[in-house]
Amino acid sequence: MRKFKTESKKLLDLMINSIYTNREIFLRELISNASDAIDKLYLKSLTDASAKVDQENLAITLAYDKDARTLTVSDNGIGMTADELEKNLGTIAHSGSEEFKEANADKQGDAVDIIGRFGVGFYSAFMVAKEVSVVTRAFGSDECLRWTSDGIEGYTIEPVAADDPAYRATCGSDVVLTLKDNADEASYDEYLSEYTLKDLVKRYSNYVRYPVKMMVTKSRQKEKPADAGDDYKPEWEDYEELETLNSMTPIWKKRGSDVTPEEYNEFYKSTFHDWEDPARTFSLHAEGTLEYDALLFIPGKAPFDLYSRDYEKGLELYSSNVLIMEKCADLLPDYYNFVRGVVDSADVTLNISRETLQQNRQLTAMERRIEKKITSELESMRDTDREAYEKFFGNFGRGLKYGIYSSYGMKKDELAGLLLFWSAKNEKFVTLQEYAQAMPEGQKAIYYAAGDDRDRLAKMPVVKSVLAKGFDVLLCTDDVDEFCFQAMRDFTAKDMPKVYADDAAREAAEKAQADGAEAEREDRTLELKNVSSGDLDLASEEEKKAADEAAKANEGLFGAMKEALDDAVAKVTVSAHLTSAGDAPSCVSAEGPVSLEMEQVLAAGPDAAQAPKATRVLEVNAAHPVFAKLQAAQEAGDTDKLALYTSLLYDQALLTEGLPVADPVAFAQNVCKLM
Repeated sequence: MRKFKTESKKLLDLMINSIYTNREIFLRELISNASDAIDKLYLKSLTDASAKVDQENLAITLAYDKDARTLTVSDNGIGMTADELEKNLGTIAHSGSEEFKEANADKQGDAVDIIGRFGVGFYSAFMVAKEVSVVTRAFGSDECLRWTSDGIEGYTIEPVAADDPAYRATCGSDVVLTLKDNADEASYDEYLSEYTLKDLVKRYSNYVRYPVKMMVTKSRQKEKPADAGDDYKPEWEDYEELETLNSMTPIWKKRGSDVTPEEYNEFYKSTFHDWEDPARTFSLHAEGTLEYDALLFIPGKAPFDLYSRDYEKGLELYSSNVLIMEKCADLLPDYYNFVRGVVDSADVTLNISRETLQQNRQLTAMERRIEKKITSELESMRDTDREAYEKFFGNFGRGLKYGIYSSYGMKKDELAGLLLFWSAKNEKFVTLQEYAQAMPEGQKAIYYAAGDDRDRLAKMPVVKSVLAKGFDVLLCTDDVDEFCFQAMRDFTAKDMPKVYADDAAREAAEKAQADGAEAEREDRTLELKNVSSGDLDLASEEEKKAADEAAKANEGLFGAMKEALDDAVAKVTVSAHLTSAGDAPSCVSAEGPVSLEMEQVLAAGPDAAQAPKATRVLEVNAAHPVFAKLQAAQEAGDTDKLALYTSLLYDQALLTEGLPVADPVAFAQNVCKLM
């Protein structure tokens, strides 16, 4: 027996027990090695006239023997000589495939795709095998050799006699694994199962360029005997058939014109275990310093656990058609976590086990390109198929909004154009750009109302007052909406009619247009304003003046009302936008960074006790008949009646806003007192 060197023994032990985290990938590694061996023979046939290869018969074969507890991976590739066995298998971490790849880099082309890189994949077999033997015959050699090792002390290399059942008459290799005995922590019998082997090939090696074949058991109906009577019952029999287990040609490597939408849909549903067709399918082919292919899908429906803590985002990552990671999270930003698909690149730098990537800069470059592609496809869907886009947004729009909020607004330029909100004026979903383009002249902000019910929001007094001014209001019902808008602060609308600084500039522009010049356009930054905030500034100068005069004239009344409400509000004042008897008698607004809606959302969270509160202001409609009742109670010195009216007015305003009253029992009692 040839001994492994001390250092090699340590490295082998490290590889078997530490490098790989999932023992089942041993089959992926052995199939990849077999594919490399066939590629080497095929490349030799391109440069050596004596090497004739029948491409139709190039294949990898699996066979298992339950009684002998052996699993065999065979190929009809180039094989190995004694020196190559010593060099490739006797020297730990020497990659014959990598060496071959470098030596023949200018000859490979697209027809050859060497997978191996580190020379350690072969030794993953010892995770499941107590002994591994390699029977091989090199191309052009008359000698058949057997390399055998237990993965502990060393290995032997010996010739195989022609009368030995294992003898190979043609070039290629047979890797025979004698599986370990079952233990409490692991059962190795599963690798002697037809179902498991087929599943592993499908999962990890489905797109290896050569067929992976195995004898499988099938069932068929026996032929009906000629003398069978009318009461004959069909009989079935089992038989064995050599079946190709892998697809070989990945769908993402095919030209789009060669694949039907039905084939893409079927691939998506079978690969990602979805019963519904994807809403959008698109591909990406990148060339340059980093080459890769991507096939991406937007699901037709959100998975049930999309917003749960257990949901895992990520794309399937392949390297040279071999699955490396089932969910590579680094290829997608969080706000596109719903996208599914595959990315295949031979250029990504893998770690020694191929289970993770080494260089984040490569992933970062790929992620940026994929993100731009997804954004572009969503914009196209928004502009060309609005019905489909609105359905998409209903499924995944919340995540886009959260992407803006979680990035503190830094992603608003990329994502704001994809958002949809319900227009109170037009009663349909609109984008922020569409809202801006429909604004009347003189409107300087985008107005929105946030809450949990669209119909209730539309009936709010403050919403009605803004609509009465001719301005639209976006009705926002997602819990993240207010946080999203707070993070955004503003929105830059594109290609808007130019706003002129003065009448002279406007007249000059109008004259130029009359002479045939095009109307001037500009990008305009619009502030996002919650209609429940106290700084809407929509009142006319006359309305502001009237409100100021009413506030000064009734300072004593408002002071008494503030005293009756104690610390429930920061102040009581005259409303500048509830200005007629037909408007509501009062409303509640908020001052400062925390809005009423934000307070509600935070109060429903896990840290409700520490959640910040909104600074509330009770705004009273000085033109409403109720205000006269308040004044009369104040003038009569009836503090009890004034306190009763004030409490009812405040609770009524809270209910109108969709907010809970602090003491429902007291509210009911106050209503009874009034009655």
